[in-house]
This record gives sequence, structure tokens and C-alpha cells, in this order.
Amino acid sequence: MSDAAVAAPPKLGAPHETVDADRVVAKVARRLIPFLVTAFIVAYLDRVNIGFAALTMNAELGFTPEFFGWAAGVFFIGYCLFEAPSNYIMHRVGARLWIARIMVSWGLVSALTAFIWSEASFVVLRLLLGVMEAGFAPGVILYLTYWIPAAQRARVLASFLIAVPLASAIGSPISGFILASLNGVGGISGWRWLFLMEALPSIILGVFCFFYLPDGPQSAKWLTSGEKASLRAVLEREAGRDHGDHWRALKDVRILILGVAYFGIVIALYGLSFWLPQIIKAFGFGVIATSLLASIPYICAALAMWAWSRSSDRRRETVGHTALAGVVGAIGLACAAYAPTPLLSMIALSVAAVGAIAALPTFWSFTTLALGTGDAVVGVAVINSIGNISGFAGPYLVGLVKGATGEFSDALLALALGPLIAALLILRIGRVGFRFLRA
Repeated sequence: MSDAAVAAPPKLGAPHETVDADRVVAKVARRLIPFLVTAFIVAYLDRVNIGFAALTMNAELGFTPEFFGWAAGVFFIGYCLFEAPSNYIMHRVGARLWIARIMVSWGLVSALTAFIWSEASFVVLRLLLGVMEAGFAPGVILYLTYWIPAAQRARVLASFLIAVPLASAIGSPISGFILASLNGVGGISGWRWLFLMEALPSIILGVFCFFYLPDGPQSAKWLTSGEKASLRAVLEREAGRDHGDHWRALKDVRILILGVAYFGIVIALYGLSFWLPQIIKAFGFGVIATSLLASIPYICAALAMWAWSRSSDRRRETVGHTALAGVVGAIGLACAAYAPTPLLSMIALSVAAVGAIAALPTFWSFTTLALGTGDAVVGVAVINSIGNISGFAGPYLVGLVKGATGEFSDALLALALGPLIAALLILRIGRVGFRFLRA
């Protein structure tokens, strides 16, 4: 039996029940993670499929690189402004209802993007999509802290966040196929079909979520009373005191610094997500070949994330793992900037994706444990909001540089600064220690 086995407090007159906490966590993960991963894949795909739509949409609607980069990033203005309120509402009304609402509403707005006709309509719907999707990713990260103890959290968060590379690895060829095969069907452009078809799964999953997802361990009918008690005992020991003032996170300097570090990590991720199809197409490939090649960096990143998070949990270390992944991402982007051949460029872009994506679960494992229950409710959303401003800055920066120079090289070099600065900040936080984060 695992050394994590604990004796669950028995009810009066009930036999004593010994529960293996590791097995309980594994049971929880088997029940929740497949659905949450599927939902996040759909969410992320609806967020970044604009990169594939741009292969034909930009020419049809007359969008310049500068405008596309700016407008694609407008999503994150609405997303960031509404994340903290969304997490607070979820904590109050329950995950089942709120996550279901998020999924259905973002699916409807994503479908409406198929009907844009001008720059203004594109900007409005990208902004609205961000508002509707706000709170999903940080909400799930917060939700998993209701279930998963710190010792297993990096691995379980990696199981959820692996949806980021999987969405791109799976979605790239699917998007390319829809774009090429349905173009002109019913007199409708392929990029419009892309938005319509990739929005439908989120609406279906949102309805399913309402009936499937429990709000927490106490409402999970598939856990025994002993299993619920053992989880509660471990999580309460880790949580610390919930002070109840969840909004104090908005003025907490620790959260600001962690948000800036997260900004540096994900600016590379979004810079690649929105522009990778166009970078690869510039090598001279067609739509289908571009979509297949675009999946390669994310397949590599998914494997790296899995291995990196297991290493973090095994060594019970997160700071060094996060910082090293950031350095790897920065090196990959810098090398991709001036790679002399398409092959070397693809290798460097794959290294960049590995670094940016492998850092995600270890960063969130470190952050959720350090903040504790009270500050995590809004703090996770604030950190994610600050970080996801890079979803506006990254694509816009690439578009601005590409429009000015006609090349992607300088833009990739600029993106490389993000994960490098993040690594330095994370190492600084690690040197100061958890005393700083418990202030």
C-alpha cells in the first residue's frame, strides 16, 4: 500500500476504512481529466483556429498583417478583463453550472465569426469571444485544486494542460482539411466552414458538462465517504486559512510578479499559435502540407510536457523545471529567427514549442500551492489575465514586425525575450523562497 494511505474518519457505528490517497487521486483524475481535456482542446481550437482561417480569410476580406495581428489579439482584452470576476462567480455558484455556461456561450460566438464581413465585425466578435471564454482555463485550474493534493498536482495539471499542444497537433490537420475540402461548398468559403464546424463541439460539450461535472468531492457520487474524507483531510492540511477576502489578490504584489512571469512564458506560445501556419506556408507549402507540418512542434511539446511534469513531481521541484523550460523556449525562438533552411527552422520551432508548453504545468503547480486556498480563487485568474495579455501583444508584435520588414525573423527574436525574462523571474522567486509568496 502507498505511504500516502490514510485512515478515513469513520461514521458512528461504521467500520474503520483505510484509504490509499494516491489511488483516490488516480480515480478522480480518470473521472475528470478526459472530459476537461476534451473541453480545453475545443476551447483552445476555437481560440487559435483564426491562424488557419487567415490563410484564405485575410486575402478575401483585405486584412493586412498588422490589422490581423492586432484584431486576433483583441480576444485577450475581453478575456483578461473578465477572468477574475468569472473565477469568483464559479467559486460562488459552482463549477458545473458556470463551466457549462462558458462553453455554450463561447461556442455560439465562435460560430457567429463565420459571418463576419468587415474589419469592425471581426474585431467585435473576437472581443466578445474573449469575454465569453473568460474564466475557463483558470476556472479549471482552480477547480482541480478542490480535488488534487500538491504532491500530484503538477502531473494532473499536465494531464489537463496537455490539451494546449494536443489542440494544435490534432486541430492543425483538421483545420487544414476543412479549409481545403469545404471551400466553395454551398457557395461558402472554407474559412467560414471552419468556424461553423469547430464551434459545434463546444456547444454539445457545454450541455453535457451540466449533467456530468460535480462541483467538488462532496457532491461526487462515485467517491465513497472514506475517499471523500481522505481527500478533505489532505487538502485542508495544505490549504491554510481561507481569509475570505478573495479580492485582495488584485493589490497583491506577489501575484503581479507571477503574472509578469507567466506573460513571458505564454507570449511565445501565442506568438507561435497565431502565426505558425503562415510561417510554414511562407516556406512554399500548400494548405494541407502546412497543416500537417504545423502539428509537428505540438506533438513534440505534448511528449515533453508529460515527461517534464513527471520529473517535477518525482523530484518535488517546480521552480527549476519552470525556469529551464523557459530558457529552452527562448533558445528555440532565437534559433528559428535565423535558421538557414526550412528543416532547421522546423526543428528550432519545435524546440520553442517544447519549452513554452512544458513550463505550463510546473508553473501552475508552484503557483497554486504557494497562494493557498483564499488567494487562489481570484489570484489564479489575475495571474492568468496578466499572462494572457501576451495573447494580444504576441500576435500584434509579430504582425507589426512582419508588416514592416516582410520577414518573420526579427519577430521571432523579439518573442524569445519573453520566456527568457520569465525564467529569470522564476529563479529569483525561487531564491527568495516561499516566504515571499506566503507574505
